[in-house]
Amino acid sequence: MTILVDHIGKRYNYDWVFRHLSYRFEPHKPTAIIGPNGSGKSTLLQIIAGSMLPTEGQLHYLPANGQSLPADQIFRHISFTAPYLELIEDFSATESLKLLGQFRPLLQDLSISEMAYWVGLPLSAFQMPIRHLSSGMKQRVKLAHAFFLQSPVLLLDEPCTNLDREGVDMYHRLIQHFATHRTVIIASNHQEEYEFCTQILSVQDFKP
Repeated sequence: MTILVDHIGKRYNYDWVFRHLSYRFEPHKPTAIIGPNGSGKSTLLQIIAGSMLPTEGQLHYLPANGQSLPADQIFRHISFTAPYLELIEDFSATESLKLLGQFRPLLQDLSISEMAYWVGLPLSAFQMPIRHLSSGMKQRVKLAHAFFLQSPVLLLDEPCTNLDREGVDMYHRLIQHFATHRTVIIASNHQEEYEFCTQILSVQDFKP
């Protein structure tokens, strides 16, 4: 899916976070959104996800068939994860993925045990309540939610939060195997999270 951002801006009260931001996000061209803390990276990602409205400007979502999607339907085509998104901690990872699968299709060629393998967790960890998992394990579950949904767009906000070196390597394996044909957009200040990206968008370039 191609996403066209057309002169968007976001303002809180009288302060503009960014303004006149135009960009074209395309499949096979993973893009990193970079900038200092508080510069608006997460805000831009949430606007692209449709969970936040821009103050000005428009977004256009163009699937492969070329027919523009209504903005209120884009959530059906996006996978999104971020450190500030909460998991249902009384559920196990298995239960949360099965619940997700009732609303959005999961990758059909992967079993739950294979999903656990890909995110580097033992199946036993996938079967216990999420509240008992460490912060790094919870981040792996969040990545499972994002990568194992069938979706043409993958939005990742600081995807390696709470991951150790082994976890970062796991993240790169997920990118290599499950993100090739998607429109991938990553908000991050850490190069290890976006070093494979071929496009860089600096939010600082659109400060008023």
